[in-house]
Amino acid sequence: MASLFTKIVDGEIPCYKIAEDENHLAFLDVFPLAKGHTLVIPKQETDYIFDLEDAALAALHVFAKKVAKGIDKVVPCKRIGVSVIGLEVPHAHVHLIPMNSVSDMDFSKEKLSFPPDEMEALAAEIAAAI
Repeated sequence: MASLFTKIVDGEIPCYKIAEDENHLAFLDVFPLAKGHTLVIPKQETDYIFDLEDAALAALHVFAKKVAKGIDKVVPCKRIGVSVIGLEVPHAHVHLIPMNSVSDMDFSKEKLSFPPDEMEALAAEIAAAI
């Protein structure tokens, strides 16, 4: 059965798309820790990030770097934090999280919620900054 992220790649589930190329997709997390929290995925479904071929893993991180620089131009923060957990969705992915302190990357804290129009505007603004 296809993962949630594969369904997003296939257009079965909508997302707030930020960037895309032939092999990768970046979109806003709908349960963010911070405004601008973004997920970066390979389009090819692979459960565990370290099962990706070396070239695919490197390409994912290079794509994530490009996306992070766009987020940093739009969302006020000290850094864009990077996290790979891989337990919540069985599809390799990288979290890019605008942060001002280490506690901003605490996945146990309550998630934020933003109205759809704000998410759409933010995704468009970050996309334009890339």
